[in-house]
Amino acid sequence: MNSGTLYIVSTPIGNLEDITLRALRVLREVDLIAAEDTRVTRKLLSHYDIHVPMISYRQHTRGAQAEEILDFIRQGKNVALVSDAGISDPGHELIAMCIAEGIQIDVVPGPTALIAALVISGMPTAHFAFDGFPPRKDRERQEFFRSIKYDTRTILLYESPMRLRKTLETMRDELGGNRQVAIVREITKIFQEVFRGTLIEAIEHFGSSRVRGEIVIVLHGASSEEAISTPIGPEAVSRRLAELMASGLSERDAVRQCVIEFKLPKRQIYAAALQLKAGRGASTEP
Repeated sequence: MNSGTLYIVSTPIGNLEDITLRALRVLREVDLIAAEDTRVTRKLLSHYDIHVPMISYRQHTRGAQAEEILDFIRQGKNVALVSDAGISDPGHELIAMCIAEGIQIDVVPGPTALIAALVISGMPTAHFAFDGFPPRKDRERQEFFRSIKYDTRTILLYESPMRLRKTLETMRDELGGNRQVAIVREITKIFQEVFRGTLIEAIEHFGSSRVRGEIVIVLHGASSEEAISTPIGPEAVSRRLAELMASGLSERDAVRQCVIEFKLPKRQIYAAALQLKAGRGASTEP
């Protein structure tokens, strides 16, 4: 029996009209819909009169739910995987398992909070990076923003409304209060808000009232003059290399990323990588 297909379907961030004709067709034709939050997806399906069986799929269940969906696909059934409002997609675990088994995967592109926020922010789009959610612990958050202080790319982050002010204050302390930022809240929804200004102005704006909704932070990169004129210590390079490799990047890709971020010669980054490797080898000796 031939296996089915896993479709990765982009659904609206908030406005139900932001869906493609192809996405609607796929959602109608598949045998099962796996949704991060069935309550959110049910509103979409009801709006477009789609009646397909649906199950909940959340990552970090040690592969149990992914294995259940995978078995369904093995039986020749087609499954559509959708996320909750395009904010934090849970699909990579299931996708990796399908790839390992040679199961066909297709993607149905559509809106994402990340790209929509970048576009509406007015920040440079030629070079940008997405770093997920900033660390929650104070020291780790400080170190994170310190590590990107001289990155010239536009940096995009997700943040909880409950932690927004604290994150902005850390950004001000580590990057300087005059760094430009855009805070995009509830994008495409009824209460959409786009704030543009300095970090100091952002703290003043969001500190006077309770913040709600999904938030994307778009941070302007450092100027080329700042990046070139500021010496980068070897400790910062080694720390960033270790972070990148711990996240799953190969040594080669980690070096390439550091060249982009620190604007340093590749040979200098490679030297730091070799020192890091030597240090790790020494630490494992009895």
